[in-house]
Amino acid sequence: MKKWMTSVAAIGIASALLLTGCSAGGNDGGDSGGAALTIAKPDGAIATENNNPWIGDSSALKLGYANVIFEPLAFVNLIDPSQDIVPWLAKEVTWADDYMSVQLTARDGVTWNDGEDFTADDIAFTLQLMKDNAAINPAAIPFGDITVDGDTVTVTFTSSVFVKQDKVLQSFIVPKHIWEGVSDVTTETNPEPVGTGPYTLTSFSSQSVKLDQRDDYWGGELAVPTLYYVSYNDNTALTTALANGEADWAQAFIPNIDDAYLSKDENNEYWAPAGLGVDALWFNTTAKPFDDKALRQAMNYIVDRDKHREIAREGSVPALTSVTGLPTPAGDPYITGDYTGQEYSVDVDEAKSILTDAGYTWNGDGKLVDPSGTQVTFTIQVPQGWSDYVTGITLIADEVKEIGIDATVDTPDVDTWWANKGTGNFQAILHWTDTGLTPWDIYSDAMDGARYLPIGEQSEGYNFGRFDDPTVTQALADYANASDDAGREAALETMQTAFVDEAVILPIGTRPFIGEYNTRNYVGWPSDDDPYAVPEPTRPQQLLILTKLQPAK
Repeated sequence: MKKWMTSVAAIGIASALLLTGCSAGGNDGGDSGGAALTIAKPDGAIATENNNPWIGDSSALKLGYANVIFEPLAFVNLIDPSQDIVPWLAKEVTWADDYMSVQLTARDGVTWNDGEDFTADDIAFTLQLMKDNAAINPAAIPFGDITVDGDTVTVTFTSSVFVKQDKVLQSFIVPKHIWEGVSDVTTETNPEPVGTGPYTLTSFSSQSVKLDQRDDYWGGELAVPTLYYVSYNDNTALTTALANGEADWAQAFIPNIDDAYLSKDENNEYWAPAGLGVDALWFNTTAKPFDDKALRQAMNYIVDRDKHREIAREGSVPALTSVTGLPTPAGDPYITGDYTGQEYSVDVDEAKSILTDAGYTWNGDGKLVDPSGTQVTFTIQVPQGWSDYVTGITLIADEVKEIGIDATVDTPDVDTWWANKGTGNFQAILHWTDTGLTPWDIYSDAMDGARYLPIGEQSEGYNFGRFDDPTVTQALADYANASDDAGREAALETMQTAFVDEAVILPIGTRPFIGEYNTRNYVGWPSDDDPYAVPEPTRPQQLLILTKLQPAK
C-alpha cells in the first residue's frame, strides 16, 4: 500500500496558513489590513455568472476563482511528479499497489462556508456524483464502489488509475447538503457557492469578481484578505495591467516580455517551468479535409516549429524537437527505440511526395486538389485576443501555401470558440494538451476512443478531433492498467507509433506552466529555487500558493 498523510512538509504548509495578513501597501484589502491581489485573464468580458465547479466554460473555472472556494483531496506536483503529494481535505491517502482502490481519510475540523461540518460523506457524495455524471468527469475516472466507514472513504476503480492519480486527488469536493438537491449538475449555475476554501464570493460583475477571506477557515488566516478576478480584452491589455501593477498574477503569453513587463518594475517576476504538455494543431478527423491521414502527415512536414517558437512565442519556451511530440528533457525517458533521435523538420518535397502517393494533384493555379477533385481549403480557429495563438495560426496559414492550400484564420470570441471545439464544429484549432504524470495524457487527449463523443455533443474531455481506433484505445487502456514497467513499455510503443503515423494532432510547441506575478506586496511564490507548485492561477494549485504567500517586508 502507498500511504500519504499529513507530513512534516504538510505541517509546514499548515503553519503558513496561520500567518496573519499585515499592511503591505497597494490596494485596500479588507479587515486584516493586507493588500488585495488581482488575478487576471485575457479573455474579454465574462458577462454571465456561473459558479459550477465542473463545467469548463463556467465563469468560476474560466477566471479561476473556483480554486479558492472549493478544495481538492490533495495536491500533486506536476513539475516534479516524484514529489510526495500534499494531503488537503483528505488528511490521509492510501493507494493500493495496483491503483485499483484508494482510502481517503477526511480531515476533521473543517467546515463549509455556510457553517455546516465537512465529513467523509461529502467526499463520497462528490465522487459518486462524478461517477453518475460523465459530463463532470472529463478525465473519465473509472469509479467503482464508493463506501464510507467512519471518517474513511474507500473508493474502488474498475481499472487502474495509475495515470490518473492527480485527476482523482485534485477533484473539487462539494457539500452533499447543497448538491443533493440539484436536479442537473451540468446546468446548475450555483449562484451562492458553498465550499470549504478560504474565500467566499462577495460580488460579481463583467468587469471584476471579488472574493473575501472568510474568518472561520479550517487552515487559519491567510496573508491575502481579498482577491479580485479580472478579464481584460486581450493579451496586450493584460500585459499593460501587469506592467503597471493594476494586475498582480496571471498566466498569459507576453510578447517582448523583458521590455514590456520585467523591466517595468524590479518586483515583476516570470516563471515558466516545463511539464509534459504541448500546444498542438488539432484536426477534425471526421470531415474533409482532415479525414485523410495523408494530408495530416503532409502537414507535419510543413509546420515550422522553430519559427513558431521564435515568432509566436518569441523564444520564451523550450524547443520541441522529438517526432513523438514529447517535450524534452521531461519526455526523454518515454521515447521508444524507433523514435530515439528522430526530430521534426520542414521538408516540402516530402510533404508533396506523401500527397502525390495518396492521389492528390495540383491545378493550373498551383492549388492542391484532393483525389475527389475538390480544392483543399480549411479554416483554423483560435480566440481573438490570444496573441500568441493568433500569430501561431497565421504562421501555419502562411506555411501551407507551400503545398497549395489556402487557409483562413478565424478568431471568434472565447465562448464561441470553446463551444466549437467541444462540439467538433471546426476543421482545425490550436489548442493545448493536458499535462499529467506520464505521456499517457498527451496521447489519450489526442486519440483515446474512451473519450469519443459524436459530433455535436459537447466534450470537456479532449479527443476534440473525434479520432477512434480500437487498437490505440486498447493500448492506452493497457498502459494505464499495466502492473509493471514492461507492460507499460509495450503499450507505449503501440500508442506512440500511432501518434506519429496518424498525425491526429500536430504538436507545435512546448507548453510550460506560465506565471507572471509581482513581489511588491507578497513573497513566497513558487520558483526554480522552490518549485512546490505550478504558477498558473487557473489551476487548483492556486490555493496552495495563496497559503504560502507572506507579506513582503
